[in-house]
Amino acid sequence: MRIAATKPAYSHGRLMTDFKVTKLLHTRMRVSDMDQTIAFYTDVLGLEVLERKTSPRGSHLAFLRVPDSEELIELCSFPPSGAVKVQPDLVHLAFQVDNLDRTMTALQQKGIPITDGPTTTSSGSRFVFIDAPDGYEVELIERPAGAKMV
Repeated sequence: MRIAATKPAYSHGRLMTDFKVTKLLHTRMRVSDMDQTIAFYTDVLGLEVLERKTSPRGSHLAFLRVPDSEELIELCSFPPSGAVKVQPDLVHLAFQVDNLDRTMTALQQKGIPITDGPTTTSSGSRFVFIDAPDGYEVELIERPAGAKMV
């Protein structure tokens, strides 16, 4: 006997549930070369590696975070599945920076090209994009005091 799947119930675009999601903990990104990707996020962006391990399925994992931030990035490498190639404009990570001009100078000194920007938004935020390994895009944003969104 087959049981038909029911459609989720939404109210004003929100899923009706009996529980509450309280926090975003981490985002997982598949990568081709774990060491190259860790070097990019630590050497270029200043993230710190909290833990490296191998999962029961054999995936190589690394958990990184921005100092003074709770959210983590989980990097996952599973060599048997082949190289990762992220499609253009599919996904990006956004990091807040304290000073975009100093950030752009530091990137230039490290030989990291800016692929888009600088752009100023209607809220007064300024941002640029750079490329991480495997084609992931990274957005670096300077937000004015009190700005809630980009």
